Amino acid sequence: MRRPVAAGRCYRRGMGRALLLFDADCGFCTRAAAIAPRLRLDVDVRPLQGADLPSLGVSADRAWREIPLVAPDGRVRYGHEAIAGALATGGSAARLAARIMLSWPIDGLAAAVYRLVARNRHRLPGGTATCRITLR
Repeated sequence: MRRPVAAGRCYRRGMGRALLLFDADCGFCTRAAAIAPRLRLDVDVRPLQGADLPSLGVSADRAWREIPLVAPDGRVRYGHEAIAGALATGGSAARLAARIMLSWPIDGLAAAVYRLVARNRHRLPGGTATCRITLR
């Protein structure tokens, strides 16, 4: 049974599945989020818009710059670590990709690639001007 985003307490108590949040106003982000079900990742995928970020323990400022993943135990990961966390819930190939993504020295490279993609998401396929983010 899928739990609603507003019920952040469910994720913080260690119940349910991980929750991957994305910017639904961004076409690129929406297209990227649609990949999770096709990969059969064991995560709920929901838009940031309308989510009760404080009850989920998610930093709103950071969530608009980096995709957040709320683990069932309430821990929040952002950016490439969130992607790896979501991949870790999938099949053996996805889990292997997650392990590689977080291993040394790939971890630093994955973080740099994530930042590059995030900064340029408005230029990528499906991206529009609404996808543009301002990094501080």
